[in-house]
Amino acid sequence: MAKNIMIQGTMSNAGKSLLVAGLCRIFRQDGFVTAPFKSQNMALNSFITEEGLEMGRAQVVQAEAAGVSPSVFMNPILLKPTNDTGSQVIVNGEVIGNMNARDYFTYKKELVPDILKAYQQLERQFERIVIEGAGSPAEINLKQDDIVNMGLAKLVDAPVLLVGDIDRGGVFAQLAGTVMLLEPKERARIQGMIINKFRGDQSILDPGVEMIQEITGIPVVGVVPYMQVDIEEEDSLTGRFAAENPAGLIDIAVIRLPRISNFTDFAVFEQMEQINLHYVTSAGQLGQPDMILLPGTKNTISDLKWLRQNGLEAAIYRAKERGSVVFGICGGYQMLGMHISDPEQVEEGGQLRGMGLLPVNTTLTREKTRSQVQGCLGKLTGVLECLSGIPFAGYEIHMGRTELDEMQGAAVAEIQQQTYRMDGCCKENVYGTYIHGIFDEEGVVKAMLASLAERKGITLGNLTQMTRKEYKESQYNLLADTLRKHLDMEKVYQIMEKVGK
Repeated sequence: MAKNIMIQGTMSNAGKSLLVAGLCRIFRQDGFVTAPFKSQNMALNSFITEEGLEMGRAQVVQAEAAGVSPSVFMNPILLKPTNDTGSQVIVNGEVIGNMNARDYFTYKKELVPDILKAYQQLERQFERIVIEGAGSPAEINLKQDDIVNMGLAKLVDAPVLLVGDIDRGGVFAQLAGTVMLLEPKERARIQGMIINKFRGDQSILDPGVEMIQEITGIPVVGVVPYMQVDIEEEDSLTGRFAAENPAGLIDIAVIRLPRISNFTDFAVFEQMEQINLHYVTSAGQLGQPDMILLPGTKNTISDLKWLRQNGLEAAIYRAKERGSVVFGICGGYQMLGMHISDPEQVEEGGQLRGMGLLPVNTTLTREKTRSQVQGCLGKLTGVLECLSGIPFAGYEIHMGRTELDEMQGAAVAEIQQQTYRMDGCCKENVYGTYIHGIFDEEGVVKAMLASLAERKGITLGNLTQMTRKEYKESQYNLLADTLRKHLDMEKVYQIMEKVGK
Protein backbone atom coordinates (compact mmCIF):
# COMPACT_ATOMS: atom_id res chain seq x y z
CA MET A 1 0.00 0.00 0.00
CA ALA A 2 1.26 3.47 -0.86
CA LYS A 3 2.46 5.60 2.03
CA ASN A 4 0.52 8.83 2.38
CA ILE A 5 0.55 12.14 4.18
CA MET A 6 -2.01 14.92 4.19
CA ILE A 7 -1.48 18.68 4.33
CA GLN A 8 -4.34 20.60 5.95
CA GLY A 9 -4.42 24.32 6.66
CA THR A 10 -5.83 26.60 9.31
CA MET A 11 -7.40 28.70 6.53
CA SER A 12 -7.52 29.14 2.78
CA ASN A 13 -4.24 30.33 1.24
CA ALA A 14 -2.16 29.03 4.15
CA GLY A 15 0.20 27.54 1.56
CA LYS A 16 -1.10 23.96 1.30
CA SER A 17 -0.80 23.67 -2.48
CA LEU A 18 2.78 24.90 -2.50
CA LEU A 19 3.84 22.58 0.32
CA VAL A 20 2.25 19.60 -1.43
CA ALA A 21 4.13 20.48 -4.62
CA GLY A 22 7.37 20.77 -2.67
CA LEU A 23 6.90 17.42 -0.95
CA CYS A 24 6.06 15.81 -4.30
CA ARG A 25 9.37 17.07 -5.69
CA ILE A 26 11.31 15.94 -2.60
CA PHE A 27 9.86 12.42 -2.75
CA ARG A 28 10.63 12.29 -6.46
CA GLN A 29 14.22 13.34 -5.78
CA ASP A 30 14.43 10.63 -3.11
CA GLY A 31 13.44 7.98 -5.64
CA PHE A 32 9.74 7.48 -4.88
CA VAL A 33 7.05 7.40 -7.57
CA THR A 34 4.72 10.05 -6.17
CA ALA A 35 1.26 11.45 -6.86
CA PRO A 36 -0.71 14.39 -5.46
CA PHE A 37 -4.36 14.01 -4.48
CA LYS A 38 -7.15 16.43 -3.65
CA SER A 39 -10.60 14.92 -3.41
CA GLN A 40 -12.45 18.18 -4.04
CA ASN A 41 -11.01 21.35 -5.52
CA MET A 42 -12.80 24.66 -5.99
CA ALA A 43 -11.03 26.75 -8.60
CA LEU A 44 -11.49 28.38 -11.99
CA ASN A 45 -8.01 27.41 -13.18
CA SER A 46 -8.34 23.99 -14.76
CA PHE A 47 -6.56 21.74 -17.23
CA ILE A 48 -7.45 19.13 -19.85
CA THR A 49 -5.68 15.77 -19.69
CA GLU A 50 -4.60 13.69 -22.68
CA GLU A 51 -7.91 11.81 -22.36
CA GLY A 52 -9.87 15.06 -22.67
CA LEU A 53 -10.88 15.16 -19.01
CA GLU A 54 -10.91 18.25 -16.80
CA MET A 55 -9.09 18.64 -13.48
CA GLY A 56 -7.85 21.37 -11.17
CA ARG A 57 -4.69 23.19 -12.18
CA ALA A 58 -3.13 22.87 -8.72
CA GLN A 59 -2.91 19.09 -9.01
CA VAL A 60 -1.41 19.48 -12.50
CA VAL A 61 1.35 21.64 -11.00
CA GLN A 62 1.89 19.11 -8.20
CA ALA A 63 2.05 16.28 -10.74
CA GLU A 64 4.66 18.23 -12.70
CA ALA A 65 6.65 18.61 -9.48
CA ALA A 66 6.39 14.85 -8.96
CA GLY A 67 7.47 14.23 -12.55
CA VAL A 68 4.34 12.30 -13.50
CA SER A 69 1.50 12.84 -15.98
CA PRO A 70 -1.61 14.59 -14.63
CA SER A 71 -4.64 12.35 -14.11
CA VAL A 72 -8.21 13.07 -13.02
CA PHE A 73 -7.67 10.45 -10.33
CA MET A 74 -5.59 13.14 -8.62
CA ASN A 75 -8.63 15.45 -8.46
CA PRO A 76 -11.89 13.51 -8.84
CA ILE A 77 -14.17 16.45 -7.95
CA LEU A 78 -13.74 19.97 -9.32
CA LEU A 79 -16.11 22.83 -8.50
CA LYS A 80 -16.00 25.86 -10.80
CA PRO A 81 -17.98 28.77 -9.31
CA THR A 82 -20.49 30.29 -11.73
CA ASN A 83 -21.78 32.91 -9.27
CA ASP A 84 -21.62 33.69 -5.54
CA THR A 85 -23.84 30.75 -4.55
CA GLY A 86 -23.42 28.10 -7.25
CA SER A 87 -20.84 26.06 -9.13
CA GLN A 88 -20.43 23.79 -12.10
CA VAL A 89 -19.76 20.32 -10.69
CA ILE A 90 -17.20 18.16 -12.50
CA VAL A 91 -16.75 14.53 -11.42
CA ASN A 92 -14.01 12.33 -12.84
CA GLY A 93 -13.30 14.99 -15.44
CA GLU A 94 -16.89 15.22 -16.75
CA VAL A 95 -19.49 17.93 -16.12
CA ILE A 96 -22.53 16.58 -14.25
CA GLY A 97 -24.31 19.95 -14.00
CA ASN A 98 -24.62 23.17 -12.02
CA MET A 99 -25.65 23.17 -8.36
CA ASN A 100 -26.23 25.80 -5.73
CA ALA A 101 -24.27 25.49 -2.49
CA ARG A 102 -27.09 23.96 -0.45
CA ASP A 103 -27.92 21.30 -3.03
CA TYR A 104 -24.28 20.35 -3.42
CA PHE A 105 -23.80 20.14 0.35
CA THR A 106 -26.61 17.59 0.46
CA TYR A 107 -25.39 15.72 -2.61
CA LYS A 108 -21.64 15.52 -2.01
CA LYS A 109 -21.71 12.45 0.27
CA GLU A 110 -22.89 10.46 -2.75
CA LEU A 111 -19.48 11.18 -4.30
CA VAL A 112 -17.52 9.26 -1.65
CA PRO A 113 -17.35 6.10 -3.84
CA ASP A 114 -15.87 8.19 -6.68
CA ILE A 115 -13.28 9.64 -4.30
CA LEU A 116 -12.28 6.24 -2.96
CA LYS A 117 -12.12 4.72 -6.42
CA ALA A 118 -9.81 7.49 -7.62
CA TYR A 119 -7.58 7.22 -4.55
CA GLN A 120 -7.36 3.44 -4.88
CA GLN A 121 -6.27 3.85 -8.50
CA LEU A 122 -3.38 6.00 -7.30
CA GLU A 123 -2.52 3.51 -4.56
CA ARG A 124 -1.99 0.85 -7.20
CA GLN A 125 0.30 3.05 -9.29
CA PHE A 126 2.35 5.08 -6.82
CA GLU A 127 4.59 4.62 -3.79
CA ARG A 128 3.85 7.95 -2.12
CA ILE A 129 0.66 10.04 -2.15
CA VAL A 130 0.64 13.63 -0.89
CA ILE A 131 -2.91 14.73 -0.11
CA GLU A 132 -4.13 18.32 0.04
CA GLY A 133 -7.05 19.46 2.16
CA ALA A 134 -9.25 22.47 1.43
CA GLY A 135 -9.85 25.57 3.51
CA SER A 136 -9.80 24.55 7.16
CA PRO A 137 -10.79 21.30 8.95
CA ALA A 138 -12.31 23.40 11.75
CA GLU A 139 -15.28 24.80 9.81
CA ILE A 140 -17.72 23.35 12.32
CA ASN A 141 -20.77 24.13 10.18
CA LEU A 142 -19.35 22.06 7.32
CA LYS A 143 -17.85 19.10 9.18
CA GLN A 144 -20.86 16.87 8.68
CA ASP A 145 -20.20 14.58 5.73
CA ASP A 146 -16.77 16.17 5.15
CA ILE A 147 -15.03 14.68 2.10
CA VAL A 148 -11.94 16.85 1.80
CA ASN A 149 -10.33 17.36 5.23
CA MET A 150 -10.59 15.10 8.29
CA GLY A 151 -13.37 13.07 6.68
CA LEU A 152 -11.00 12.21 3.83
CA ALA A 153 -8.08 11.59 6.20
CA LYS A 154 -10.19 8.99 7.97
CA LEU A 155 -11.32 7.39 4.69
CA VAL A 156 -7.74 6.85 3.49
CA ASP A 157 -6.08 6.55 6.92
CA ALA A 158 -3.75 9.51 6.42
CA PRO A 159 -1.60 11.27 9.03
CA VAL A 160 -1.96 15.05 8.90
CA LEU A 161 0.43 18.01 8.96
CA LEU A 162 -1.43 21.19 9.96
CA VAL A 163 -0.17 24.41 8.33
CA GLY A 164 -0.62 27.93 9.73
CA ASP A 165 0.10 31.21 7.92
CA ILE A 166 2.19 33.52 10.10
CA ASP A 167 2.30 36.23 7.44
CA ARG A 168 -1.33 37.12 8.16
CA GLY A 169 -0.72 37.22 11.91
CA GLY A 170 -2.17 35.17 14.74
CA VAL A 171 -0.54 31.91 13.72
CA PHE A 172 -0.54 30.46 17.25
CA ALA A 173 -4.23 31.20 17.63
CA GLN A 174 -4.82 29.64 14.20
CA LEU A 175 -3.06 26.43 15.18
CA ALA A 176 -4.40 26.14 18.73
CA GLY A 177 -7.93 27.14 17.74
CA THR A 178 -8.04 24.63 14.89
CA VAL A 179 -6.83 21.81 17.13
CA MET A 180 -9.32 22.81 19.87
CA LEU A 181 -12.30 22.64 17.49
CA LEU A 182 -11.45 19.13 16.32
CA GLU A 183 -12.78 15.96 17.90
CA PRO A 184 -10.29 13.77 19.84
CA LYS A 185 -9.90 11.21 17.02
CA GLU A 186 -9.31 14.03 14.54
CA ARG A 187 -6.70 15.68 16.78
CA ALA A 188 -4.91 12.35 17.00
CA ARG A 189 -4.42 12.41 13.24
CA ILE A 190 -2.38 15.62 13.42
CA GLN A 191 1.18 14.38 13.70
CA GLY A 192 2.91 17.69 13.16
CA MET A 193 2.42 21.42 12.59
CA ILE A 194 4.11 23.76 10.14
CA ILE A 195 4.44 27.52 10.56
CA ASN A 196 4.47 28.89 7.02
CA LYS A 197 5.49 32.18 5.34
CA PHE A 198 7.81 33.33 8.15
CA ARG A 199 9.90 36.50 7.78
CA GLY A 200 12.45 37.70 10.31
CA ASP A 201 14.67 36.35 13.09
CA GLN A 202 13.53 32.86 14.07
CA SER A 203 15.15 33.11 17.49
CA ILE A 204 12.39 35.57 18.40
CA LEU A 205 9.77 33.06 17.27
CA ASP A 206 11.28 30.02 19.02
CA PRO A 207 9.69 30.62 22.48
CA GLY A 208 6.28 30.69 20.81
CA VAL A 209 7.06 27.46 18.99
CA GLU A 210 7.86 25.79 22.31
CA MET A 211 4.66 27.10 23.89
CA ILE A 212 2.36 26.02 21.04
CA GLN A 213 3.86 22.53 21.24
CA GLU A 214 3.08 22.44 24.97
CA ILE A 215 -0.45 23.79 24.46
CA THR A 216 -1.39 21.35 21.68
CA GLY A 217 0.88 18.42 22.46
CA ILE A 218 1.81 18.34 18.77
CA PRO A 219 5.37 18.91 17.48
CA VAL A 220 6.24 21.71 15.08
CA VAL A 221 8.06 19.97 12.22
CA GLY A 222 9.12 23.14 10.45
CA VAL A 223 9.15 26.92 10.22
CA VAL A 224 9.09 27.64 6.50
CA PRO A 225 10.18 31.09 5.28
CA TYR A 226 8.20 33.27 2.90
CA MET A 227 9.48 31.72 -0.31
CA GLN A 228 10.36 33.64 -3.44
CA VAL A 229 9.47 30.81 -5.79
CA ASP A 230 7.42 31.19 -8.95
CA ILE A 231 4.92 28.33 -8.92
CA GLU A 232 1.55 28.59 -10.69
CA GLU A 233 -1.34 29.18 -8.30
CA GLU A 234 -4.87 27.91 -8.55
CA ASP A 235 -7.27 30.69 -7.64
CA SER A 236 -7.95 34.38 -7.22
CA LEU A 237 -6.30 34.56 -3.78
CA THR A 238 -2.99 34.76 -5.62
CA GLY A 239 -0.75 37.75 -5.04
CA ARG A 240 0.06 37.86 -8.77
CA PHE A 241 -2.81 40.22 -9.43
CA ALA A 242 -1.06 42.97 -7.45
CA ALA A 243 2.37 42.47 -9.03
CA GLU A 244 3.92 45.00 -11.42
CA ASN A 245 7.28 45.54 -13.07
CA PRO A 246 7.42 49.27 -13.92
CA ALA A 247 10.92 48.85 -15.38
CA GLY A 248 9.59 46.52 -18.08
CA LEU A 249 10.08 47.74 -21.64
CA ILE A 250 6.89 46.09 -22.95
CA ASP A 251 3.66 46.89 -21.12
CA ILE A 252 0.99 44.14 -21.10
CA ALA A 253 -2.33 44.67 -19.29
CA VAL A 254 -4.57 41.74 -18.32
CA ILE A 255 -8.21 42.57 -17.65
CA ARG A 256 -8.98 41.04 -14.26
CA LEU A 257 -12.51 39.85 -14.85
CA PRO A 258 -14.64 39.03 -11.78
CA ARG A 259 -14.69 35.32 -12.71
CA ILE A 260 -11.30 35.17 -14.37
CA SER A 261 -10.17 31.63 -15.19
CA ASN A 262 -6.93 30.06 -16.37
CA PHE A 263 -4.86 33.18 -15.73
CA THR A 264 -1.93 30.75 -15.79
CA ASP A 265 -2.02 31.44 -19.56
CA PHE A 266 0.00 34.59 -18.82
CA ALA A 267 2.52 33.25 -16.29
CA VAL A 268 5.22 32.99 -18.95
CA PHE A 269 5.44 36.79 -19.13
CA GLU A 270 6.17 37.05 -15.41
CA GLN A 271 9.56 35.37 -15.73
CA MET A 272 10.77 38.04 -18.18
CA GLU A 273 12.39 41.13 -16.70
CA GLN A 274 11.71 43.17 -19.84
CA ILE A 275 7.92 42.69 -19.52
CA ASN A 276 5.56 44.59 -17.25
CA LEU A 277 2.55 42.31 -16.87
CA HIS A 278 -0.15 43.84 -14.69
CA TYR A 279 -3.82 43.18 -13.94
CA VAL A 280 -6.39 45.97 -14.17
CA THR A 281 -9.93 46.27 -12.84
CA SER A 282 -10.83 49.83 -13.83
CA ALA A 283 -10.58 52.15 -16.82
CA GLY A 284 -8.21 54.44 -14.93
CA GLN A 285 -5.67 51.63 -14.49
CA LEU A 286 -5.52 50.64 -18.15
CA GLY A 287 -3.51 53.46 -19.68
CA GLN A 288 -1.96 52.78 -23.10
CA PRO A 289 -0.38 49.31 -22.91
CA ASP A 290 1.36 47.66 -25.83
CA MET A 291 -1.02 44.73 -25.51
CA ILE A 292 -4.33 44.12 -23.74
CA LEU A 293 -5.17 40.53 -22.79
CA LEU A 294 -8.77 39.44 -22.21
CA PRO A 295 -8.59 36.16 -20.25
CA GLY A 296 -10.96 33.26 -19.87
CA THR A 297 -13.98 33.50 -17.58
CA LYS A 298 -16.51 31.10 -16.10
CA ASN A 299 -19.34 33.51 -16.95
CA THR A 300 -18.77 35.36 -20.24
CA ILE A 301 -22.07 37.25 -20.28
CA SER A 302 -21.88 38.48 -16.68
CA ASP A 303 -18.24 39.53 -17.02
CA LEU A 304 -18.90 41.33 -20.31
CA LYS A 305 -21.66 43.30 -18.60
CA TRP A 306 -19.18 44.17 -15.83
CA LEU A 307 -16.63 45.26 -18.42
CA ARG A 308 -19.24 47.50 -20.02
CA GLN A 309 -20.64 48.97 -16.82
CA ASN A 310 -17.33 49.97 -15.24
CA GLY A 311 -16.00 51.71 -18.33
CA LEU A 312 -13.28 49.23 -19.24
CA GLU A 313 -14.90 48.33 -22.54
CA ALA A 314 -14.77 51.96 -23.67
CA ALA A 315 -11.19 52.24 -22.38
CA ILE A 316 -10.20 49.19 -24.43
CA TYR A 317 -11.76 50.76 -27.53
CA ARG A 318 -9.74 53.94 -26.99
CA ALA A 319 -6.50 52.06 -26.36
CA LYS A 320 -7.07 49.94 -29.46
CA GLU A 321 -7.62 53.04 -31.63
CA ARG A 322 -4.37 54.51 -30.28
CA GLY A 323 -2.45 51.36 -31.18
CA SER A 324 -2.78 48.75 -28.42
CA VAL A 325 -2.93 45.15 -29.61
CA VAL A 326 -5.95 43.29 -28.17
CA PHE A 327 -5.82 39.52 -27.61
CA GLY A 328 -8.63 37.41 -26.13
CA ILE A 329 -8.49 33.80 -24.97
CA CYS A 330 -11.56 31.59 -24.51
CA GLY A 331 -14.23 33.74 -22.80
CA GLY A 332 -12.20 36.82 -23.68
CA TYR A 333 -12.32 35.73 -27.34
CA GLN A 334 -16.09 35.31 -27.12
CA MET A 335 -16.43 38.85 -25.73
CA LEU A 336 -14.55 40.34 -28.70
CA GLY A 337 -17.18 39.11 -31.17
CA MET A 338 -20.42 40.62 -32.45
CA HIS A 339 -22.99 38.72 -30.38
CA ILE A 340 -23.17 36.08 -27.62
CA SER A 341 -26.34 33.98 -27.54
CA ASP A 342 -27.38 31.71 -24.67
CA PRO A 343 -30.52 29.87 -25.83
CA GLU A 344 -30.02 26.95 -23.42
CA GLN A 345 -29.44 29.22 -20.39
CA VAL A 346 -25.94 27.89 -19.85
CA GLU A 347 -25.19 31.17 -18.07
CA GLU A 348 -27.96 33.79 -17.93
CA GLY A 349 -29.96 33.13 -21.08
CA GLY A 350 -30.83 35.58 -23.84
CA GLN A 351 -28.45 37.41 -26.12
CA LEU A 352 -25.88 40.12 -25.52
CA ARG A 353 -24.05 42.41 -27.91
CA GLY A 354 -20.33 41.68 -27.96
CA MET A 355 -17.52 44.22 -28.18
CA GLY A 356 -17.73 44.12 -31.97
CA LEU A 357 -13.97 43.92 -32.55
CA LEU A 358 -13.98 40.54 -34.31
CA PRO A 359 -16.42 39.23 -36.96
CA VAL A 360 -17.54 36.18 -34.97
CA ASN A 361 -20.75 35.12 -33.23
CA THR A 362 -20.88 32.77 -30.26
CA THR A 363 -23.69 30.46 -29.16
CA LEU A 364 -23.25 29.02 -25.67
CA THR A 365 -24.02 25.30 -25.41
CA ARG A 366 -24.27 22.83 -22.53
CA GLU A 367 -21.78 20.51 -24.18
CA LYS A 368 -18.25 21.35 -23.06
CA THR A 369 -15.34 21.16 -25.49
CA ARG A 370 -12.34 19.54 -23.79
CA SER A 371 -9.25 18.55 -25.73
CA GLN A 372 -5.52 18.97 -26.05
CA VAL A 373 -4.62 20.54 -29.39
CA GLN A 374 -1.62 21.26 -31.57
CA GLY A 375 -1.01 22.78 -34.95
CA CYS A 376 0.29 25.98 -36.53
CA LEU A 377 -0.83 29.56 -36.34
CA GLY A 378 -2.64 30.79 -39.45
CA LYS A 379 -2.07 33.79 -41.68
CA LEU A 380 -2.32 36.53 -39.10
CA THR A 381 -2.82 40.21 -39.83
CA GLY A 382 -1.43 43.35 -38.23
CA VAL A 383 1.34 43.56 -35.65
CA LEU A 384 1.34 39.81 -34.99
CA GLU A 385 1.66 38.82 -38.64
CA CYS A 386 5.11 37.54 -37.68
CA LEU A 387 3.46 34.63 -35.82
CA SER A 388 2.03 33.12 -39.00
CA GLY A 389 2.96 29.48 -39.41
CA ILE A 390 4.60 29.05 -35.98
CA PRO A 391 3.73 25.68 -34.35
CA PHE A 392 1.87 25.61 -31.03
CA ALA A 393 0.40 23.20 -28.50
CA GLY A 394 -2.25 23.84 -25.89
CA TYR A 395 -5.74 22.83 -24.80
CA GLU A 396 -9.35 23.87 -25.27
CA ILE A 397 -11.94 24.05 -22.50
CA HIS A 398 -15.11 25.98 -23.24
CA MET A 399 -18.87 25.84 -23.53
CA GLY A 400 -19.96 27.34 -26.81
CA ARG A 401 -19.51 27.40 -30.59
CA THR A 402 -18.03 30.42 -32.32
CA GLU A 403 -18.59 31.03 -36.01
CA LEU A 404 -16.28 33.20 -38.11
CA ASP A 405 -17.34 35.41 -41.00
CA GLU A 406 -14.42 34.54 -43.30
CA MET A 407 -15.17 37.50 -45.54
CA GLN A 408 -14.38 39.87 -42.65
CA GLY A 409 -11.59 38.15 -40.70
CA ALA A 410 -9.04 35.32 -40.76
CA ALA A 411 -8.57 32.31 -38.47
CA VAL A 412 -5.80 32.49 -35.86
CA ALA A 413 -4.89 28.79 -35.68
CA GLU A 414 -4.90 25.67 -37.81
CA ILE A 415 -5.45 22.68 -35.53
CA GLN A 416 -3.80 19.63 -37.07
CA GLN A 417 -4.84 16.47 -35.29
CA GLN A 418 -7.28 13.69 -36.18
CA THR A 419 -9.33 16.24 -38.13
CA TYR A 420 -8.07 19.51 -39.55
CA ARG A 421 -9.99 22.55 -38.33
CA MET A 422 -9.59 26.27 -37.84
CA ASP A 423 -9.79 28.18 -34.58
CA GLY A 424 -10.04 31.79 -33.56
CA CYS A 425 -10.13 35.01 -35.51
CA CYS A 426 -7.98 38.03 -36.23
CA LYS A 427 -8.77 41.38 -37.78
CA GLU A 428 -6.24 44.20 -37.93
CA ASN A 429 -4.59 44.20 -34.47
CA VAL A 430 -7.30 42.26 -32.63
CA TYR A 431 -6.92 38.51 -32.06
CA GLY A 432 -8.93 35.79 -30.36
CA THR A 433 -8.57 32.06 -29.78
CA TYR A 434 -9.95 29.24 -27.65
CA ILE A 435 -6.48 27.78 -27.13
CA HIS A 436 -5.13 27.94 -23.59
CA GLY A 437 -1.37 27.68 -23.12
CA ILE A 438 -0.61 29.16 -26.52
CA PHE A 439 1.91 31.61 -25.02
CA ASP A 440 3.83 28.78 -23.34
CA GLU A 441 5.31 27.94 -26.73
CA GLU A 442 8.73 29.59 -26.90
CA GLY A 443 8.50 30.39 -30.61
CA VAL A 444 5.12 32.09 -30.21
CA VAL A 445 5.94 34.33 -27.27
CA LYS A 446 9.40 35.37 -28.50
CA ALA A 447 8.16 36.34 -31.95
CA MET A 448 5.20 38.21 -30.48
CA LEU A 449 7.30 40.23 -28.04
CA ALA A 450 9.95 40.95 -30.67
CA SER A 451 7.26 42.41 -32.93
CA LEU A 452 5.84 44.56 -30.12
CA ALA A 453 9.36 45.80 -29.33
CA GLU A 454 10.14 46.57 -32.97
CA ARG A 455 6.95 48.60 -33.17
CA LYS A 456 8.24 50.73 -30.26
CA GLY A 457 11.68 51.06 -31.83
CA ILE A 458 13.43 49.06 -29.12
CA THR A 459 15.30 45.77 -28.86
CA LEU A 460 14.59 43.33 -26.03
CA GLY A 461 17.65 41.14 -26.38
CA ASN A 462 17.55 37.74 -24.70
CA LEU A 463 14.17 37.45 -23.01
CA THR A 464 15.04 34.45 -20.85
CA GLN A 465 17.86 31.96 -20.49
CA MET A 466 15.39 29.08 -20.08
CA THR A 467 12.43 27.56 -21.85
CA ARG A 468 9.15 27.58 -19.93
CA LYS A 469 9.65 23.92 -19.01
CA GLU A 470 13.21 24.50 -17.81
CA TYR A 471 12.09 27.50 -15.77
CA LYS A 472 9.36 25.48 -14.06
CA GLU A 473 11.84 22.72 -13.23
CA SER A 474 14.23 25.24 -11.68
CA GLN A 475 11.42 26.58 -9.48
CA TYR A 476 10.31 23.12 -8.33
CA ASN A 477 13.90 22.31 -7.39
CA LEU A 478 14.25 25.63 -5.54
CA LEU A 479 11.04 24.86 -3.66
CA ALA A 480 12.28 21.41 -2.67
CA ASP A 481 15.69 22.77 -1.59
CA THR A 482 14.01 25.37 0.63
CA LEU A 483 11.68 22.85 2.27
CA ARG A 484 14.55 20.45 2.94
CA LYS A 485 16.30 23.22 4.88
CA HIS A 486 13.30 24.18 6.97
CA LEU A 487 11.27 20.99 7.42
CA ASP A 488 12.32 18.03 9.55
CA MET A 489 12.10 15.58 6.66
CA GLU A 490 13.31 12.72 8.85
CA LYS A 491 10.27 13.33 11.06
CA VAL A 492 7.99 13.56 8.00
CA TYR A 493 9.21 10.16 6.80
CA GLN A 494 8.68 8.70 10.29
CA ILE A 495 5.12 10.01 10.31
CA MET A 496 4.41 8.37 6.95
CA GLU A 497 5.71 5.01 8.17
CA LYS A 498 2.88 4.93 10.74
CA VAL A 499 0.29 4.43 7.99
CA GLY A 500 -1.64 1.18 8.48
CA LYS A 501 0.07 0.43 11.81
